[in-house]
Amino acid sequence: GWALSKVWGVFSGEFKEEAVRQVTELGRPVSQVARELALRPEQIRDWKQKLVARGAVTAPVRVETAEEEVRRLRRELAVLRQEHEFLGKAAAFFARGPARGTP
Repeated sequence: GWALSKVWGVFSGEFKEEAVRQVTELGRPVSQVARELALRPEQIRDWKQKLVARGAVTAPVRVETAEEEVRRLRRELAVLRQEHEFLGKAAAFFARGPARGTP
């Protein structure tokens, strides 16, 4: 049964698929599923990768919410503004020409 499998570290294909489905189809966190099943999160991630590659389960398609998109775009904008400011300062520095006393 399950207890014996757990002791020996050998899990049935059905057990692995169910653990992975908890993550992929129900959207539960890997860490939570692993804790409930007394597994290491890496085991579930490894099983998921193998099952998705075989087509036994499908990887969830993550849809970004409008709020998440706004946060992401604001972060990108902040980075772009910093880069723009830096490039403006660099252009001004190099536009001054060589410093006096340099060959």
